[in-house]
Amino acid sequence: MKISFSTLGCPGWSWEDMLSTAKDIGFDGIEVRGIGNELYVPKVKHFSKDNIELTKKKLSKIGLEIPCLTSACFLFDKANIDKHIKEGIDYIDLAQKLGTPYVRVLGDAQPQPSEIDIDFVAENLKNLATEAKSKGVKLLVETNGVFADSKVMKALLDKVNSDSVGVLWDIHHPIRFFNEQLEYTYGNLKEYICFIHIKDSIVVDGTVKYKMTGYGDIPVKAAVELLKENGYDGYVSLEWVKRWCLDLEEPGIVFAHFAGYMKSII
Repeated sequence: MKISFSTLGCPGWSWEDMLSTAKDIGFDGIEVRGIGNELYVPKVKHFSKDNIELTKKKLSKIGLEIPCLTSACFLFDKANIDKHIKEGIDYIDLAQKLGTPYVRVLGDAQPQPSEIDIDFVAENLKNLATEAKSKGVKLLVETNGVFADSKVMKALLDKVNSDSVGVLWDIHHPIRFFNEQLEYTYGNLKEYICFIHIKDSIVVDGTVKYKMTGYGDIPVKAAVELLKENGYDGYVSLEWVKRWCLDLEEPGIVFAHFAGYMKSII
């Protein structure tokens, strides 16, 4: 297994800060969800036509990968679907240029489930998957919102029936919002799982409070052990949501702790 962190966790850092920290702490990759003030990754200067080859050379030189580009392509948003499909295509194009295998898309907006037209999501996912296939990229739907219900997620992917679509298993959301057991979620989704998000939390007075890995009550170690037992050798990525929750601990502390925690169990 390999480890990465999402850039969501370090909104105040430069790209150079991210590279040096990842290398120094011993990460294998960086999952890109915006850099600095630019959340739309295809517009990040380091990935522009003039800079992308230099960026790739720098990554290669220090032994880092970009395993996933994490988009805000909302496949459920009927009012703005053309904009979101364009975003999906832009991310697919960039992923191809970077040699990044995965692009995250969303079938629901928030971690908590909402009312979603699942057939509409399936139609858009199927169409976007055709574009992804032509570029050698795989779309990953996150276990987020209504799709944190692993039965609903499996039904979606069975319906789309594309080898260019898989699952980003955020281990937190099926447990926290649907009370699923790890083995149940994994049993439903194992054939589709390509990438893992790690988050830990507790619930205080009905509100989710995110915690450093191992300090909450999400069974992170058991999840990693389950993946190991079944031969998973992909990425486990820390999604520390500091961009949305600025009161969370600083990334330098959290990333180092995560790396140490994960290396002790993988």
